[in-house]
Amino acid sequence: MNDKTALRDRMKETLGKLSKPLYEDYSYKIAMKLYDELAWKQAKIVGITVSKAPEVDTYQIIRKAWELGKQVAVPKCYPKEKKLSFRTLSEFSQLESVFYGLLEPIVEKTSIVEPSQIDLLLVPGLAYTMDGYRIGFGGGYYDRFLMDFTGETISLAFKEQIVPHFRVEEHDIPVSKIITNDAILKTK
Repeated sequence: MNDKTALRDRMKETLGKLSKPLYEDYSYKIAMKLYDELAWKQAKIVGITVSKAPEVDTYQIIRKAWELGKQVAVPKCYPKEKKLSFRTLSEFSQLESVFYGLLEPIVEKTSIVEPSQIDLLLVPGLAYTMDGYRIGFGGGYYDRFLMDFTGETISLAFKEQIVPHFRVEEHDIPVSKIITNDAILKTK
């Protein structure tokens, strides 16, 4: 087992131990910090995943984006090609459960959003270094997507997800900022 696999397993275990009240409290504090960010305020189109516990809750962030008149774009995975595309989301009923219980946009009810249109991309992950490198869930989808993405990138993470280091590979691309429940880490 390589170090990233071990770290993924350890992080899933750590996050699984967060109580519901703590999870809600941390998620709320992270969202409040995000709303103060200039990149959030200026973004017209926000790329964001639909969270699945124990990830930081993004439902409240999606609702806030709608309230503010922002366009929300959520990822659709294409496992055969190991690629992501982003599609519009204007209501939660446009989602369907796919593999691993993830919620993705229903193609017939949503339209494509080109990467160049996304002003702010909230990049998910399991573990992060202080300098913005991340370990995702193992599919490499975001690593591939970020190679050509030129917009602003921010990750939302619980403080428990910040680790001292892990082996960074050539294809790893750091995010610009990490917002945790108790800090904002500027990485680039």
